[in-house]
Amino acid sequence: MSNLKAILDQAASNGDLLESSRENIDLLLSGSASPVPAAAVEELAEAGEWQELNDRFFKTLAFGTGGLRGRTIGRVVTKVEQGNGGPNDRPEHPCAGTATMNFFNLSRAVRGLIAYTKSHVGPDRKARLVFVHDTRHFSRDYAEFCAKVCSELGCDAYLFEDARSTPQLSFAVRELNADAGVVLTASHNPSHDNGFKAYFNDGAQIVEPAASAIIGEVNSIMSERYDPLPEAEQGSITVLGAEADRRYMDKLKSLLMQPALLEGSSTKVVFTSIHGTGGQITAPILGELGFEVLTVPEQEVRDGRFPTVASPNPENAPALQMGVDLAEKEGAEIVIGTDPDADRMGVVARDGKGEMRLLTGNQIGSLMAWYRAKAAFDIGWLNDATRARAIFVKTYVTTELQSAIAAKFGLGVVNTLTGFKYIASKLKKYEDAIPADKKGDYRSLDEDATRKLRLEYSRFFLFGGEESYGYLGCDFVRDKDANGSAVMFAEVAAYAKSVGTTLPDLLDEIYSEFGYHEERGKAMVMEGADGAAKIQALAASYSNDPPTEVDGSAVERIRDFKTQDLFDEEGDELPKEGMLFVELADGRSFAVRPSGTEPKIKFYLFGKAAPGGELADAKQRVASSLDGLWTAIEEDARARGAA
Repeated sequence: MSNLKAILDQAASNGDLLESSRENIDLLLSGSASPVPAAAVEELAEAGEWQELNDRFFKTLAFGTGGLRGRTIGRVVTKVEQGNGGPNDRPEHPCAGTATMNFFNLSRAVRGLIAYTKSHVGPDRKARLVFVHDTRHFSRDYAEFCAKVCSELGCDAYLFEDARSTPQLSFAVRELNADAGVVLTASHNPSHDNGFKAYFNDGAQIVEPAASAIIGEVNSIMSERYDPLPEAEQGSITVLGAEADRRYMDKLKSLLMQPALLEGSSTKVVFTSIHGTGGQITAPILGELGFEVLTVPEQEVRDGRFPTVASPNPENAPALQMGVDLAEKEGAEIVIGTDPDADRMGVVARDGKGEMRLLTGNQIGSLMAWYRAKAAFDIGWLNDATRARAIFVKTYVTTELQSAIAAKFGLGVVNTLTGFKYIASKLKKYEDAIPADKKGDYRSLDEDATRKLRLEYSRFFLFGGEESYGYLGCDFVRDKDANGSAVMFAEVAAYAKSVGTTLPDLLDEIYSEFGYHEERGKAMVMEGADGAAKIQALAASYSNDPPTEVDGSAVERIRDFKTQDLFDEEGDELPKEGMLFVELADGRSFAVRPSGTEPKIKFYLFGKAAPGGELADAKQRVASSLDGLWTAIEEDARARGAA
C-alpha cells in the first residue's frame, strides 16, 4: 500500500491525477469493507490508467433529490473486478470509485435514508421500506443488500421476488403504508450504469424539506461499514410477488374511462420490454383488456446488457425496430415499448396509408390528454360546474399543445420543473387539501370516490406528463407509469378504431383544431471529469451572458430558473434549477438545462403554427424554422466553449 501511495502522490504531482481524485481514493480505501477497491486502484495506477482513475474518483457520487446514478461497470474493467464474472457476462464486482455506483456508495445511501426515515417515524414502531429493482447489472445484488441493511438496522423491509417496475414501487409504498422506498435502476441509461432512486411515504420521489435532510444524512456517512443491531431489535424481510402484482393490475384497470370501447377489440399490439421489467405487467394486462398481444421474444429476455439495442430507450426508433419488424410481419397496428424500469413508454403506430409512424413523447402525451379531456365530459366525470377544478400538470419543457387542449375544454394547466417528483408533489398538495373528516383512509378509496372528493374540495388531476415519454393519469401512483400509460393509450387506440381512423391521423385532426406544434429534443454529451466541468461552464454561460438574438429573431423573454424568483400558475414558488427558457419574437422558443442523470446538456426546441390552412404546409414551415434554430444554437454553444 505504501508503494501505491507513492505512485498516486507522484501522479498527482505530475498533474496526471486530479487533486480531488487523489483525496477521494484515500476516502474510498479507508471506508471500504472489501479488499477489491484497493486492488483495483493499484492495478489501474500501475497501468497508468489516469483518465480512468479520474473518471472514477474526480468527485464523490452525490446523493441528490433523485438519489444516486453512475457507472457500475468501468470503461476499464480490472482483473480483480472481473473476478469469476457474473450473470450476463458482467464482472463479479462493481467498479471501485467514489463517483461510481457500488456497495460503498450504496451503503451510504441506504443507511442515510434509513436514518432519516427512522427519525421521521419515531420510536413507537419499526419503519417500513420497500425495495424494487430492474434488470440491470448488479440490480438484484443491490436490492438484496439494501433489504439486508434495512432489517439489520431495525426496519421492516419489503423486497419483490424479482425485477419489477418503478411505478409498482410507488404503488406498493402507498398500498402498504410504507415510510420510504427505493428502486435500484438507472432507467434508460446505457447498460454500464445503475442507480438508487429514493421515494418517501407518499410514494413519490423525495422533495424538500425531506430531500435536504436525507442528503445531509447520506453525506455525513464516510464508510461502507456499519454495525447491525442486536437480533432482537432487527426488522423483518417480507418477499412480495404475484399477489402484489394482481392488486396493482386490478387498480390499473380503473384508468379506463370507456371500457366498452375495448370489448371485442381485434386490435393487434406488439409489445417489447427491451429486456426490462415491462413484460411483468404491461403484456398481461393488455391481454386481459382484450388486445391480441405479440411480444418480441428476443427482447423479453431480462438481460442487463440490453444486447439487441444500442440503447434501451423507447424514445429512440432503433430500440423499437424489432417490434416494428414483427408488426409488419403480423399486421399489428401498434408497437409499444418500455424502458428497463418501465416508467417510460414509446409508441409506433400505423397510419391511414399503412405506414408505421414513430410518435414523440409530446405526441403520445397529447393524444392521451385530448382523449381523457373529451371522454371526461362524454361520460359525465366533468361538466360546466366542475371543469374549473380539473387540471393537467406538465413540465415547462412539455408541448404547449396540451395547454391549448386544456384551454379549449376549460381545464386548468400547471407547469412544473423537469422531474416527475414535481408533478407528484402537486398530487400530494391536492390530496392534502381535502378535509381530513371527509377523506378518511384516502388510500383505501377507489378512484371514483377520490375523484369526487377532489372535484368537491380540491383539484382533480386528469392527466400529466413529461416530453421524455413519462405519463400519468391516476392518483394511486405518484410517478410516471409506463404500465398505466399502456392501458390509457390502448383506450385511445380503441377509440380511434371505433370512429374509423388511426392514431397518427387522429393526431393530425388534433393539430388541425388546435394548431400544429413541433418540438425537438437535442443534447450535447460530455463524459467524465472534463465533460462535467464543460457542462457546468456552458450552462453558467447562458445565465451570465444570455442571448439577445437567435437565428435572426430577437429574444423577447428569458426565464432563468436558477437566478430568478419564479412562480407557477397556482402561485407556488418554484425551486431553483439550472434551466434557462428563451422565447423569441417570432413565436419559437427553446430551453437549456444540464441533465440531472446523464453526462449531457439538453436543449428543448419549440415551434408552432396557428390553426387554419394546409396542415402539410404548416408542418414544413415549422420544421424548417426549427432546423434553423438548432443550427444557430449549436454555433452559439461552440462559441461559448462547448466541445
